[in-house]
Amino acid sequence: MPTTVTAGTIDTTGTTGTSPRTRLRGWWAVFAMTLALFAIVTTEILPIGLLTPIGAEFGVSDGTAGLMMTMPGLLAAVAAPTVTVATARVDRRLMLCALVLLLAVANFLTAAATAYWLVLVARVLVGITIGGFWSIGAGLAGLVRPASTGRATAVIFSAVPLGSVLGVPAGTLIGDLAGWRATFAAMGLLSTGALALLLLTLPALPPAEVTRPSVLRALLRGTGTRYALLMTFLVVLAHFAAYTYVTPFLRQVTRADPGQITGYLLIYGAAGVAGNFIGGALVTRAPRIAFGTAAGTIATATALLPVLGRGDAGALALLIVWGLGYGAVPVCSQTWFVRAAPRTPEAATVLFTASFQATLAAGAPAGGTVVDHTSLSAVMWCGAVTAGLVVLVAAASRNAGTPSRGH
Repeated sequence: MPTTVTAGTIDTTGTTGTSPRTRLRGWWAVFAMTLALFAIVTTEILPIGLLTPIGAEFGVSDGTAGLMMTMPGLLAAVAAPTVTVATARVDRRLMLCALVLLLAVANFLTAAATAYWLVLVARVLVGITIGGFWSIGAGLAGLVRPASTGRATAVIFSAVPLGSVLGVPAGTLIGDLAGWRATFAAMGLLSTGALALLLLTLPALPPAEVTRPSVLRALLRGTGTRYALLMTFLVVLAHFAAYTYVTPFLRQVTRADPGQITGYLLIYGAAGVAGNFIGGALVTRAPRIAFGTAAGTIATATALLPVLGRGDAGALALLIVWGLGYGAVPVCSQTWFVRAAPRTPEAATVLFTASFQATLAAGAPAGGTVVDHTSLSAVMWCGAVTAGLVVLVAAASRNAGTPSRGH
């Protein structure tokens, strides 16, 4: 009888669920999930480095080409509850594989597109994949032993900073050498490889509970969920409103040259990977402290950047601090949602994905409004104030019965 996973726990009825072979297969499944998410994250943000050549080939403006970035986030926010509810009774293994197949199709379609509207159709498919896969897959750290769940969650969420550190620079390099179409073709092949690994390693994943709209509405009435929504909204808004304009800041305020900026952002991304694992280790023991510390770190870095970031050393040091803080945010947020709703982890992850993606899509325009009316330094300070509010909310949640250690 094959091992099955339900509601974040391994059902080992009739199996030797604690055998080394089963544990090893569980970790291979975690790595397959991480590879798939790496492909998803990279595909989502890859146009950042390719907007100009894509726009030039199809004769569209930079603003129109920017739809490749804004569309997936907005669609993912809608797809997260829609896809999960519509497929609530379908084996989650089948859904995860189908969504990665959709990602591969989207990448190959982009690579072969003969008109810009086909690129936008492909980005619609990417948005559906993001919303559906994150909602179903982000809570599957239970593929491993309960004692290793925190580590497995950190491994899965490492796909987020790795997509920025490795995926986008590598994709941009391929685009420079062989053209932007070759980049998306390579992502199609990577997605296909992730699909094959998922098929080989994932056990059957029958849904433990049916995620209905009524379940989502009930979660929204919970105090812990509302705190999770508020903190996620504030910290993601703070980060993306400021980080979207970090390159112009480094260019105009720090006076860094393009080569330096690339190096700084790579180091920032590496710090994000480290922050992801630090946050994953801390959040299992103290979610309130972990989330508050991550937000406080972002607030500190963005508040000091206009002051100390005028020199290369100060800017680099603060970007490392910023990377450490934001790297911990996704794993802290998702863990908080799941602990606020331990009986409905998939529904909790739906809310996490929808809120995260919707705020991500809103962050850049919000930051742009501040920049247009004030300055690049002002948007950093606005980000600091917004992230600082998360620290206060985390402290206030102590008296509201929200998740703490062991809950």
